[in-house]
Amino acid sequence: MLTRVGCHLCEVAESDVARICGELGVEWTTEDVDADDELRAEYGDMVPVIQIDGRTHGYYAVEEARLRKALT
Repeated sequence: MLTRVGCHLCEVAESDVARICGELGVEWTTEDVDADDELRAEYGDMVPVIQIDGRTHGYYAVEEARLRKALT
């Protein structure tokens, strides 16, 4: 998950991803887009960005049913 410090949407999405991944037993991580110039240039206006195995799954908010399906 790509996030930004101080981003309210990121905080909500992180909470959702943590809950869903916890229920499914899936490991996950976050990365601050502002810590990497390339990430900031590509995704800076779209955070939070949910990625699965390095591929973009969604932006801005977690679509719970869709994320669960992709992770199972």
